[in-house]
Amino acid sequence: MLIGPTALINNQQSTISNQQSNYAKHMDWAHLRLQDRIAPGVRVLFVGINPGVRSAETGHHFAGYSNRFWKLLTDSRLVGEPITYLDDVRLPEFGFGITNLIARPSPGIGDLRPAEYVDGWKTLERKIRRYKPEIVALVGVTLFRAIEPLLAGELDKNARAALKSRRIDLGLQDVAIHGARVFVLPNPSGRNANFSYAEMLAAFVALQRVVQARVEAGLKGGLTASTTGQQINVRRRRPSRADGASERRAAGGAGRSRRGA
Repeated sequence: MLIGPTALINNQQSTISNQQSNYAKHMDWAHLRLQDRIAPGVRVLFVGINPGVRSAETGHHFAGYSNRFWKLLTDSRLVGEPITYLDDVRLPEFGFGITNLIARPSPGIGDLRPAEYVDGWKTLERKIRRYKPEIVALVGVTLFRAIEPLLAGELDKNARAALKSRRIDLGLQDVAIHGARVFVLPNPSGRNANFSYAEMLAAFVALQRVVQARVEAGLKGGLTASTTGQQINVRRRRPSRADGASERRAAGGAGRSRRGA
């Protein structure tokens, strides 16, 4: 079937109009930034990769329709009452804080540039140094995999390749950032098919047990990382008695994960 000149022009105009409409919609949220919810005395600082579109539009963290972050907080008893993304401002009441590695919102992480990860790490490192959380909970294995080479400092290509290919278990990691233990959680997005809800919940419960163990043991400030002469105060470590046997047992369930995302 041949298309006449008039129909062709109309189709082109319709395509241009749709592109302009999509661009306008994009510009409505692309400039938006979420506010960190962090207060002095924060015990656990949750860190996401970057805000999704709905989070940017609503002004609240983890606001995606299928995101289960807030339900996991409740079901794991990290918080003592049901809360939703509308309550993110209340997180400091529970001793928690929340931020993102990269402030710019996007429909997915595929839209992020490598330089944004590097710049985001520098900003995150300053926040950790300022607020001194006991635990930095990275929400997503992908997030930990992205920043692990930055944590490790200067590495050759072979070492970086080894980091990217190695298995990453959920739970406590053998790294500290300004004294804060690093704990890896699964990405709670409904699009994450690598974990069932039960597996996600097990990881959040493991975090709750670690937090409770630290409270009961009276541990404050986590590890003492040595100063290297630079502002990056990060080091890898072996588990020690000072961490407490109960804390290691509490994290054990999450560390047995089969896969990560």
